[in-house]
Amino acid sequence: MIDSYHFGAMTINGKTHRADLKIIGDQIIGDWWRLEGHALQEPDIADILVAPVEVLVVGTGDSGRMEVTRPAARAVERQGIQLLALPTAQAVGVFNALRTQGKRVAGAFHLTC
Repeated sequence: MIDSYHFGAMTINGKTHRADLKIIGDQIIGDWWRLEGHALQEPDIADILVAPVEVLVVGTGDSGRMEVTRPAARAVERQGIQLLALPTAQAVGVFNALRTQGKRVAGAFHLTC
């Protein structure tokens, strides 16, 4: 579960992360860099695409500036994974709710703009 989020910082299980990150199951992948800063592309989520995931929640940043590219969205769809892309504060709430419901959910979170 994600404890909290505010611009530039996300706390998970009591540990604060100050760089973009992914969550796949119980694994936290910190210091996540994308091929292109404000565009989520298929290679950026290759590890999620092969994981046993039902839903991918993408936090698109505090003001929602990160875009999920069409090829990335199609790749997620091809794997039968539901894609939810929301500004990061909203994405955190959805991510936590899905985890509480027992869904196999992964997260990819942009923590700043």
